Amino acid sequence: MTAVDGRLDVVDGADLQLEGFRGELTGYCYRMLGSLADAEDAVQDAMVRAWRHAGSLRDPSAQRGWLYRIATRVCFDHLEGRRRRALPVDMSPAPSAPVVASLGAPLEAAAWVEPAPDARVLGTAPAADPAAVAEERESVRLALVAALQLLPPRQRAVLVLREVLHWHADEVARLLDTSVASVNSLLQRARATIAAHDAQHASLQPLSDEHAALLERYADAFERYDVEALVALLHAEATMSMPPYALWLRGPRDVAAWLVGPGAGCRGSRVLRTRLNGQLALAQYRPDHASAGPDGQPTRWTPWALVVLAVRSGDGGEPRIGDLVFFLDAQRGLFEGCGLPLSLGAGAPPAPEQRAGAR
Repeated sequence: MTAVDGRLDVVDGADLQLEGFRGELTGYCYRMLGSLADAEDAVQDAMVRAWRHAGSLRDPSAQRGWLYRIATRVCFDHLEGRRRRALPVDMSPAPSAPVVASLGAPLEAAAWVEPAPDARVLGTAPAADPAAVAEERESVRLALVAALQLLPPRQRAVLVLREVLHWHADEVARLLDTSVASVNSLLQRARATIAAHDAQHASLQPLSDEHAALLERYADAFERYDVEALVALLHAEATMSMPPYALWLRGPRDVAAWLVGPGAGCRGSRVLRTRLNGQLALAQYRPDHASAGPDGQPTRWTPWALVVLAVRSGDGGEPRIGDLVFFLDAQRGLFEGCGLPLSLGAGAPPAPEQRAGAR
């Protein structure tokens, strides 16, 4: 048997094509764990365990199910005794006041559901099937990944395997060493929890390709820092949050108060268009004033936040921005993990769209 190099192992004359499963396993583990970094670590751990226990694979044609079984156990081990990840709007029932004192201390990275670029968690749906691609994108939308974290690990695995990956109940039962009746019971309970959560966020929709014009208007207003034009794009019940802080705001008035108050340091920012969690998103770079030239203007912009937006229908049915989640980088490596530039210069404007594996 060769050492695991992620490409090919030979066990008793049978080829193990481990690397071919890395992408879909990463998407599975991301839904289970709510963190891309944790998901990639879990997949690597699963690959190593697969290599070490390759002798237990009696049928080389059953590699996929065998690897999912190992990856599921790795996820269960990872989740044992850990606090669930969440988004700020799910951590407290009431919004914060738009003042700097509301920030408090940043929470550890492990407290938050984190965004993921499409290229790292999608790709199993056939590109020629638009319905399958749309369904796959929906399965990693940020709100759904956050809702999955509400479920106990076994319910979480059953829901993802049955309703996202479309495994049969008997296949899931074999993976979990349980009965079909138990799988069906776990699925029923998981569906009830997700339905109750979705009822609270029922009017939110991911920012899909059909909302590209809305995103362009928002990006233009933000780069000009035209707060009046920006908040005019918001729904009356719009929310804004900024992990790793627990603060979250509700309503255009409070969002505007933050932008012209504690958030005024974002004036002069630039943005790149990207794709996160199966939808359009933005990468925000703040001006580095230490780089200012003789004219006092900055010549360098540095990573500040990955921005995931969601849409609500306005009173007239027109789409409006209903949720803004600014994942502040704060040296957590989110930009690097998404394959985004670590700085922008003044020589050329940002590309119209920086697609992180767009499909």
